[in-house]
Amino acid sequence: MSGNEAIRVEAVTKLYRRLAPGTKLATLKSALVDGSLTRGLAAEEAIVALDGVDFTVGRGEAFGLVGGNGSGKSTLLKMVAGILRPTDGRIVVDGRVAALIELGAGFHPEISGRENVYVNGAVLGLKRRQIDERFDSIVAFSGLADFIDEPVKNYSSGMYVRLGFAVAVHTDPDVLLVDEVLAVGDESFAHKCLRRIEEMLAAGRTLLVVSHDLALIEKLCDRALWLDGGRQRLVGEPRRVIDAYRQAVAEAEGKAHREEKEAEAADDGSGRSERRWGSRQAVIEGVRLLVGKQERYHLSCGDTFTVELTVSAAEPLDDFVFGVMISTPRGTEVWGTNTDLAGMEPGRFTGEATVRVVCPALRLAPGEYLLDVAVHDQDGAPYDYWKHAVAFTVTASDRGAGVYFPQHEWTFEGDVEWEE
Repeated sequence: MSGNEAIRVEAVTKLYRRLAPGTKLATLKSALVDGSLTRGLAAEEAIVALDGVDFTVGRGEAFGLVGGNGSGKSTLLKMVAGILRPTDGRIVVDGRVAALIELGAGFHPEISGRENVYVNGAVLGLKRRQIDERFDSIVAFSGLADFIDEPVKNYSSGMYVRLGFAVAVHTDPDVLLVDEVLAVGDESFAHKCLRRIEEMLAAGRTLLVVSHDLALIEKLCDRALWLDGGRQRLVGEPRRVIDAYRQAVAEAEGKAHREEKEAEAADDGSGRSERRWGSRQAVIEGVRLLVGKQERYHLSCGDTFTVELTVSAAEPLDDFVFGVMISTPRGTEVWGTNTDLAGMEPGRFTGEATVRVVCPALRLAPGEYLLDVAVHDQDGAPYDYWKHAVAFTVTASDRGAGVYFPQHEWTFEGDVEWEE
């Protein structure tokens, strides 16, 4: 391990064993006789929590772990903390480690906050004299002076976090491990924690953090790792990793959404259903969102994007209109258009056709959106109206309110100054 590395994770794999249905735990007596703690017909089954994860974290670096539930983030953090051991590979950590991994971990509920500070501080490697010297600072940081002599079992979840974080950051750790627990605290304390973390990073300390708050990861971290089903998908600059992760999530959600709506749209032959209806003289066979030539359902404000419809008509039609509508999940219509509004006069349509509407710049505010698509006659009678055919998300580097997000800039004249 080089002198500039604080954490090295080398080809780490972690397997858990679970007992298959029908397997029973043996008694100690039968275990001694049979040589096994289990008995029954079923064998053990291996669960792969992590598979070949490999990365390093430098000194003074903030490194984020992102991924869905069950992707192995917390397991990896526990192995870095030394709570778990890898099945294969190795983990090397250089320096004192402080971990905030589980809410209330290391606290005894029956004793007071004061006593827990001493117990938890000792577990993290402090001598009693050191805890004495730092006790007032720990309590002041936690904001729990009025409750420090109360049994911890009477604390709220936010109070647990306050006390645990206060103790951890006052142990002067070389490596701080944080697993989502800051999401439990209130906003004021979260800001205080972030300031302290930034001070630690500036002093050359190292941070390894797990969070579902992707904005926090992007703001705080120098690099990030995306775990997917225990496998390492991408390591790099946070924005790039987060965009790739969001795109994968959006594609999965979009696919699930389309399959759900297709199932709902399977009518009983009457031509009508809850999410899809019409005479079926023309049928929308497929819907895709494209950025360039790539199918995408996680878009960025300003993207050039395309709505692509595959439509078929079994018999020739001379009266037809293609349309699209974007709305919010709460039903607010954001934007819609059709070929009739665009002044296109129908001629003839038969067989299968690909219909595209291209938007040079997507000017939607960050959020979730739904797309309706339709083909109908000029009087509005639907051949095939597909409500909520596609779900997609939009992100932006700036913030705003509403759904419209025009390109803009601020200018000032006079004695107005802004901090860097």
